[in-house]
Amino acid sequence: MTALRVRGGQKLSGRIEPSANKNAVLPVLCATLLSDAPIMLRNVPEITDVTRIHAFFSELGSTVEWDKAAKTFAIDHSTISSSARASLPQAMRASIMMIPGLLARLGEARLEHEVKGCTLGAREIDPHVEVFRNFGAEVSSEGRHIVFRQRGAGEATRMWLEYASVTTTENFIISALNAKGTSQIVNAACEPHVQELCAFLEKMGARIKGKGTSMVSIEGEPTFTSVDYTFADDYHEVATFLALAAVTGGDISVRNGCPEHFMLIDRTFEKFGAHVEHKDGWSRMEAPERLSVKDNFTSHLTVKVEAAPWPYIPADLLPIFIALGVKAEGQVMFWNKVYEGGLTWHTELSLFGAHTLLCDPHRLITFGGEKLVPATVTSPYIIRVAIAMLMVAASIDGESTILDADPIRRAHPDFVKNIDSLGVDVEWGD
Repeated sequence: MTALRVRGGQKLSGRIEPSANKNAVLPVLCATLLSDAPIMLRNVPEITDVTRIHAFFSELGSTVEWDKAAKTFAIDHSTISSSARASLPQAMRASIMMIPGLLARLGEARLEHEVKGCTLGAREIDPHVEVFRNFGAEVSSEGRHIVFRQRGAGEATRMWLEYASVTTTENFIISALNAKGTSQIVNAACEPHVQELCAFLEKMGARIKGKGTSMVSIEGEPTFTSVDYTFADDYHEVATFLALAAVTGGDISVRNGCPEHFMLIDRTFEKFGAHVEHKDGWSRMEAPERLSVKDNFTSHLTVKVEAAPWPYIPADLLPIFIALGVKAEGQVMFWNKVYEGGLTWHTELSLFGAHTLLCDPHRLITFGGEKLVPATVTSPYIIRVAIAMLMVAASIDGESTILDADPIRRAHPDFVKNIDSLGVDVEWGD
């Protein structure tokens, strides 16, 4: 059990350079399997899933050089033998995005039935199976494995997703690059990390139209070239440090290369009386004297924060706004339209003295402004829930402990070092 001990009550201040977005880094790494040309990736964070992918590539026979200090990741897949076999990493959901590259390169891929990830609820594999079958793969269950076999050259296809799934969209785009003709996906996910995957693929030689929209077209069989690519700042992490300033009454500036993604995020901060300023590549939160929920003009309706596929507020950011809801005077309803298991952790907030009400698996009301006290709480295996608990703990005078806080390392390798530099007294423990 990995714990974080937090001695809170300080107003945090300083400047932070965030890491890259895990949700962009992992699919890009998976997509590199398509190419035999040398690839250099920069600003690669030292996170658990990158370590697993590094080990997998090495086992497969790729030439990989990862300079963790320089945050560079050099890849050459031309050294993979056509007879190579390797076991896909089972402790991360990104494994499923290795399948298009493996089918193109080896003609077969195997995946255990239980693909792990954050404990957010049911996350079905059926949409991915449909993608692979549409591109000519045979999919079957053999014991505890799902086996994917490519039969001949894939043909272009058109799919209309029932749900704008990020990983299904990414798997479609990667798979389409190996098919003959132009493929199209309708109701595509358009999150910033999906756009970043497309930007990387375009730099590698892909021809993609419509990235950032719900309808994306991909021309198959491009000529892949060597690429040198630098990952963008993680908008999740930028928003998280801004929220830390707000919840502790501090003043934090965060480097932000993509402020265009923040219009709705900024408006959501405004609901708690907190204002974000973007200037010269940096985003700043100078917290108000106190957080207070702004009433709706339609005064009999509760203020809401709704999380759904982009361009809504991302479900991954909902926990940090719940932490603000616990601190701010007033009531807020939080609506997670994505995951049915994304709000069950609210009971841990009561240990801090917070007042919350779970309406159903998708909706939670916070009654903020209550006096909070230090506590020992347990995080589920959800990255930003662990961070939200840390945020609440950092805002309270006294020492709190967050048990099972290790998920933070899955996305933010320097997170504890960064918040320590801002003034939080925090340390890892057992």
